[in-house]
Amino acid sequence: MNTQPKRIVLVEEDAVLRDITAFRLELLGYWVTQQESAEDALAYLQRELPDLVIVGHFLPGMQGGDFIERLSTDLRTAQVPVLFLSPNSGLDDVQKAFNAGAKEYLVTPFDPVVLERKVSNLVERKQLATA
Repeated sequence: MNTQPKRIVLVEEDAVLRDITAFRLELLGYWVTQQESAEDALAYLQRELPDLVIVGHFLPGMQGGDFIERLSTDLRTAQVPVLFLSPNSGLDDVQKAFNAGAKEYLVTPFDPVVLERKVSNLVERKQLATA
């Protein structure tokens, strides 16, 4: 049985939201790498493949949806699930995120219990798919 913590890359422009989200996930036992821009995250993802990527809506250098699409069309990162964090709850925004390749969508500000459930489900699904 693999007992190593699951690795998450958190790409979020808002430092407060990024820190709160990372703190919550670390309390749950995840290993979280924080990135504040799309460029930094892409460079990191060339070196390391996490179990999950969490992406904010407005990233320096690239919109979150464009970043997700780039991950989903890159053979190296296409199998890494993506959770999209967005302040927008409109059906069009949600649909665009899923069309870009997001596996889950979470409206900010979010309930920490909902974050925990969505992250846990995505990590478990990835683990089952690669087992």
